[in-house]
Amino acid sequence: MLSPKKTKYRKQFKGKIHGIAKSGFTLNFGAYGLKSVEPERVTARQIEAARRAITRQMKRQGRVWIRIFPDVPVTDKPAEVRMGKGKGAVEYWAARVHPGRIMFEIDGVPDDVAREALRLGAAKLPVKTRIVARIDAAAEHA
Repeated sequence: MLSPKKTKYRKQFKGKIHGIAKSGFTLNFGAYGLKSVEPERVTARQIEAARRAITRQMKRQGRVWIRIFPDVPVTDKPAEVRMGKGKGAVEYWAARVHPGRIMFEIDGVPDDVAREALRLGAAKLPVKTRIVARIDAAAEHA
């Protein structure tokens, strides 16, 4: 599972995800990508589940790039604990995903396989997504 090696601070405020993606909104590596349409926090487990679904559908051919990283610590207090006594322990790590952000990119597989793989990966994520392709992607594998 993805998580930072070390951070400056152990715990963080929740924060809000305002506006659209300032970077990471174009395809840089692969021919096909999975783009977020809404703002949401995506956990490390969800990223890993999507990655597994994508690679399994591609039958381990081609290449997958993960363009988001879970660097936000999310804390939680145990069930049935009284109020107060400080902030809870870090439970998991999440990535803040803005609308327009490319989350996964794939290359080296035919068009139909790529689209099906990204569709299955999108089913594992809590965000509405759109599959984007390079203009010349369909011509490469034709």
